[in-house]
Amino acid sequence: MVRVGRRRAPAAADSPAPTTVPVALSTASVYPESCAAAFDIAARLGYDGVEVMVWTDPVTQEAGALARLAEHHGIPITSIHAPTLLLTQRVWGTDPWDKIDRSIDVAREVGASTVVLHPPFRWQREYAAGFADGVAMREADSGITLAVENMYPWRARNREIEAYLPHWDPVPQPYDHVTLDLSHTATAGSDAMGMVRDLGPRLRHLHLADGSGSIKDEHLVPGHGGQPCAEVLETIAAQGFPGIVVVEVGTRKLDAEQRESALAEALSFARLHLEARTTDDAPLDQPAHSSVRSRRRRATP
Repeated sequence: MVRVGRRRAPAAADSPAPTTVPVALSTASVYPESCAAAFDIAARLGYDGVEVMVWTDPVTQEAGALARLAEHHGIPITSIHAPTLLLTQRVWGTDPWDKIDRSIDVAREVGASTVVLHPPFRWQREYAAGFADGVAMREADSGITLAVENMYPWRARNREIEAYLPHWDPVPQPYDHVTLDLSHTATAGSDAMGMVRDLGPRLRHLHLADGSGSIKDEHLVPGHGGQPCAEVLETIAAQGFPGIVVVEVGTRKLDAEQRESALAEALSFARLHLEARTTDDAPLDQPAHSSVRSRRRRATP
């Protein structure tokens, strides 16, 4: 399970004013507390929105319940994370496309602009065969951004297992929109800044976390690991990032006070570094594969 470091956080009142790049809180960041608790914490700390991880918590699966929470706390739902994790394989059944379609439906009903999804597992070969085209078709039909997340190889007993198809690295894949998770880059040993540069405008969603390079997916508070979290934030802000930064850190082992302190620290970190550069800075070079949409065959999976 994911975890955070032990450094104490500044008070929420110390956070700078919101930037033009929204900073949302993932409901996964309050686990094992509920989705409702995530909305409460996000509103009190001053987050700009909430990303809902569709989970076994029934509230995360009901658009009406989510909309009422958002209205009650006066905070929007920015994105929906589809139940494509190993631990959510039976949420909304076992058909992967049904999970994606239901996530899109919820996003449209609650006004979220983005659905985050993982690449197929290696044993989902039929799903994987039509994955890129299926994602593109659904984006075009729904108007919702489907941002495929970077993952990492699984490692055990000095062995490395390629658990995802077509691959855990989205950079060479023909996805029009990508979620970059900075805990996953640590686990994979990826060059996070290189991925930002290579993805160019395809980078539309950021999961802000940190990692030490362990084989475990740690999801540390940014600044507590070895990832270039500050540099990534400053770079995307300088480029006029059109997407959403989502704090996705693990707080399972923390008590309520420690959890809130960690999430306040993560928000302060994000806003500090998103404001550190202006859009007058020179943008990164566009990647050679930025026109992948024009080269991809459209097909229903």
